[in-house]
Amino acid sequence: MNVARKYRCMLLVPAALGILLTGCGYSAKRPFSADIDTVYVEMLHSREFRRELEFHLTEALVKRIEMDTPYRIADRKDADTVFSGEILEVRQSVQGNLFQTDDPRQIGTSVVMRYRWQDQRTGDILVERSRFVQMDSYIPAVGESFTSGVAIRSLDRMAERIVETMETGW
Repeated sequence: MNVARKYRCMLLVPAALGILLTGCGYSAKRPFSADIDTVYVEMLHSREFRRELEFHLTEALVKRIEMDTPYRIADRKDADTVFSGEILEVRQSVQGNLFQTDDPRQIGTSVVMRYRWQDQRTGDILVERSRFVQMDSYIPAVGESFTSGVAIRSLDRMAERIVETMETGW
């Protein structure tokens, strides 16, 4: 009996170590295209009358590409790909008021945009969304404007989601 037990242990220990060392088959490397090195991000446009939303979103998108992708930001003439887009609509709704002052307690936002990411070398459209929606809610700080609240939250989250579409299999 002792010999059989030792033999089983001798087989199980290397098998367990092999499983632990090889992992579960997932890779930490994100699936970005290896043949793209650079991206030019055009200044986004806006159909909204709220000022500077397009500037905030463009800046958030550039920062997110630099942080989360292997791509570099480049001038248009040197870039492999071009990202362009337009904010179509921004809506806000009060989701609850403070009882004493009737000031907004929580504000819901939705930002709708369309965008295109195109390979400048071949003309192929890599990603295109005609209605890309980001919905969010936030509690405004005292004296915070709607623009700063949207720029800090919804537009940053939208930039993050756009970059996620850049890493999926197209």
